[in-house]
Amino acid sequence: MRTNFVEVRSSRLLKNPLRLYGEYRRPDDKTMIRDVRAPYGETTTIRGDQVTIARAAKSPRTFSMSRAPQLAGMQASFGALLSGDERAIARDFTLTTTGTRAQWRMQMLPKQAALKQYVRDITLYGRGSELRCIETRAVKGEEVQRTLLASAARSVTAATTLDKLVMLCQQGS
Repeated sequence: MRTNFVEVRSSRLLKNPLRLYGEYRRPDDKTMIRDVRAPYGETTTIRGDQVTIARAAKSPRTFSMSRAPQLAGMQASFGALLSGDERAIARDFTLTTTGTRAQWRMQMLPKQAALKQYVRDITLYGRGSELRCIETRAVKGEEVQRTLLASAARSVTAATTLDKLVMLCQQGS
């Protein structure tokens, strides 16, 4: 499985939201790769319980998932989501779904204490079988991190306004 992404990160420290462009890959059940292509190059590989972050002209850094337990929960649930394993997702999150098959929304509230420390909720937006956007709200602050995927990501240009990004994420147009 592979899909393009545009990740939009807001922060009070930034004048404008930071946009990361790249691709997610899941070559097998135990591996997730996040390949950022712009505005810088970085590859994060989660394989089993190991995380490796590689940037151009720097030595790769590898650490155990136990140093970042919130990543373990996210990786497991993202893998379950991609494979359609609702039981596995429901083990780690309380799920609320709304909408129709043509346009749906799933809110995920973390159950695990390690993830609850960092993540308030995750909301998925989709159309049909396509997951188009993930919104993550942190426990601290009001910022929302949006990750547009697939056709929503391919619709984004440098000129796409923040309002249009939110509309692409939540409404699919």
